[in-house]
Amino acid sequence: MIKRGDDMEDKKEPFNDVIDHFNKIEGNVADPTKTKLRKQPKPIRFIGYFSMFFILITFLLIIILSIVK
Repeated sequence: MIKRGDDMEDKKEPFNDVIDHFNKIEGNVADPTKTKLRKQPKPIRFIGYFSMFFILITFLLIIILSIVK
């Protein structure tokens, strides 16, 4: 019988050997929902914040300028 508990949820099996090898070589985590984005280096966080801010402002400007015309 298959046990469905915390043990099964904590362990994320790779799709196949290629994915497993890629994750080990690249340093990817098996479950991206458990990554701590706050623990990234400051320059990477600032680049991420800037790009999200830039995309949001650009989107809002496009909407505002299309309404004005």
